[in-house]
Amino acid sequence: MRKYIILTLATILLGIGCDTQQNMTPSTVLPPPPPPLPPLVDKLDKPENIILLIGDGMGLTQITAGMYTQGNRTELERIKCIGLQKTYADNDVVTDSAASATAFACGVKTYNTAIGMDRDTLPVKSILKFAQDNNMSTGLIATSTIVHATPACFFSNNKYRRNYEEIAADMVGSDVDFFVGGGKKYFERRTIDDRNLIDELKKDGYVISDFAQKDIVDITPALDKKFGYLTADTDPIPVSGGRDYLIPASELGLEYLDAKSADNGFFIMIEGSQIDWGGHSNLLDYVVSEFMEYDKVIGMALDFADKDGKTLVVVTADHETGGLAIQPGSTMDSLEAAFTTTKHSGTMVPVFAYGPGAENFQGIYENTEIFEKLKNLLPSETK
Repeated sequence: MRKYIILTLATILLGIGCDTQQNMTPSTVLPPPPPPLPPLVDKLDKPENIILLIGDGMGLTQITAGMYTQGNRTELERIKCIGLQKTYADNDVVTDSAASATAFACGVKTYNTAIGMDRDTLPVKSILKFAQDNNMSTGLIATSTIVHATPACFFSNNKYRRNYEEIAADMVGSDVDFFVGGGKKYFERRTIDDRNLIDELKKDGYVISDFAQKDIVDITPALDKKFGYLTADTDPIPVSGGRDYLIPASELGLEYLDAKSADNGFFIMIEGSQIDWGGHSNLLDYVVSEFMEYDKVIGMALDFADKDGKTLVVVTADHETGGLAIQPGSTMDSLEAAFTTTKHSGTMVPVFAYGPGAENFQGIYENTEIFEKLKNLLPSETK
C-alpha cells in the first residue's frame, strides 16, 4: 500500500508538471547546461590598440538622459558586450575619482584621494606604464585639468589628489607621448618651487602648445616629438560655455598615436570629465550637454575600431554622480530630473567593450578587474 501511494503521488506531481508546460514531450526536455567556458582571453586575438573612454560620473541615468535628449539614440547602442563594475573604495562604499581611477588604472583598491597609491601609500604601476613596457605609444586627454584625479592616476603617484603641482611634476619623465587638458598654471606658475615644467618638458623632447598660442585644430604634431597641449590656465570651461577642443583633440590623438606607434600599437585614455561636474551641481542640462559631446567621441572611437579592425574600445565611468533619477512626467524632449546628492553615489556603473577581447568585459566584477583585463590583453603580459 505504501509503495502504491508513493507511486500515485509521483504520478500526480508529474501530471502537474506536464500541465504547466502543455507541449512538453520527452523529446523536448532541455539538456543539462554546458560546462563553464575557459578564460576568453586564451581564445581571442589580442588587440593592437586600446582606447579607454572614461565618462566621469556617467551612470546609467546620465546615459539615459543624454540618449533621450538626442532623439533616443546613443553611440553606445553599437556595443553588444556590456558589464557592470563595482566602484567602492577601500575605505568607503562611495568612491571618489582618485580611488576609482587608481583601481582601474593600477589594479588596487585604495583610499579616497589616493593617486596611484595603494592603501599603505605605496606607489603602484598603471596600465599606461605597462603599455609603455610593450613599446606602445600612449596618450591622455581630459576636459578637466590634466592633473585632475582620473588622468593623474595613469602617470603619477601621490598621496593626495589635490597636490596638483606635485602631480604636474610627474608628467616630466613620464614619457606620455600625447596629452591634452587644462592646468597650465601648475606647470609654469608654481608655488611649491621655481621650476618651469613646460621648459623641462621641451628639453625632454616635447612640443608644448596651449590655448593662448594656437587652436588645436591648427596643429599637426611631428611624429619624432612628443606632444602636449594645455587647454586652460586652470579648469576648462563647460562645452555649453564654448569649450570645443575635446572632439578635435581626440581625433588628433588617435591619428598621431596610430601613425607614431608603427606596429607596436597604442594606449589612450580619454575622459569626459565634466559629466561629473554637472552632477555635482545638480544641473541636468550640464550633465546632458557634456554627455552629448562625449557620445560623439565614443562614436569616433568606434569608427576608428571598425576601420582599423585591431582596436579594443572600452567605455565606462569611475562612479555615478548626483544620484540622478528621471521622474514621472518626463517626455523625451522635456525630462523631469531629481538628484539625491551633490556628491557621488555608490551604485555600480556600466562597462561597454567593442573589438578584439571585448567579451572579457561581460559580467559583474570589481573595478580593479578592468586593469587586469586590459593588462592581460596587452601584446605581452609584462610584470
